[in-house]
Amino acid sequence: MMNAQALTLGPLLLPLPLLLSLGTAMLTLVLAKALGRRAGVDAEAVAWQALLVAAVVARLAFVFEYKTLYFSAPLSIVDIRDGGWNAPAGLAGTWLYALSRMRKTPALVKPLRWSLAAGTLLFVSGTAVLALQGPRGQPLPDLQFSNLQGEPVALRSFVGQPTVINLWATWCPPCVREMPVFQQAQAQHPGVHFVFLNQGEDSARVARWLHAQQLDLHHVLIDPKRQASASFQQQGYPTTLFFNARGELVSMRIGELSAATLGERLQALAP
Repeated sequence: MMNAQALTLGPLLLPLPLLLSLGTAMLTLVLAKALGRRAGVDAEAVAWQALLVAAVVARLAFVFEYKTLYFSAPLSIVDIRDGGWNAPAGLAGTWLYALSRMRKTPALVKPLRWSLAAGTLLFVSGTAVLALQGPRGQPLPDLQFSNLQGEPVALRSFVGQPTVINLWATWCPPCVREMPVFQQAQAQHPGVHFVFLNQGEDSARVARWLHAQQLDLHHVLIDPKRQASASFQQQGYPTTLFFNARGELVSMRIGELSAATLGERLQALAP
């Protein structure tokens, strides 16, 4: 099953940007191998190196952009589960490395040029398609849930300020890991509503869990029937949705967020 953000294969949830990156790498390597064989050079090995350079440069560029957050927890730099990458920097690094190799070995020019050009075209066009088909503009649904005190809260009551809705559960390890990040963010961004919409559990269990974790989260709502997951067509947790002040969906993130990747998404909510 596929939605605008991920492909679901049984228990596996594969984000489409990840699949696009893997497809780009495969196309580049296959073409480099075939064209290199014709030219009598090992272009595939150089293509592997160029792709590795792309990954390292893309990650380091993102880390540098949010260096204050990453340097406060240095080990988070190598935790790539947060999805923090700078794609333009990665592409630039790939081509600069490839050009340096082509200057030293002219026989590599044709296989590297065409294989990297094909990979770049696939990645850029695929990224554009995903952006156009992304979950933008969807309004906050007309749904109502209860908070931990049993009081009804309508999601549309949050319209008027940027709103971040996190679909989560206590049994979900990445949900648990990112909760302290959200607690810190809600303190640092008082102009943003952070809504923690628990999926499939009851209020007593959620309240006990929050107390045990010593978490003080605002707007904790209970969705025992997973209505929000159905409304947003989500199959994996955590899922975080970012709405602007007009209550329109700006972006969606499936998977764990770090302080840096959350900060990147919050910047996009600024008027």
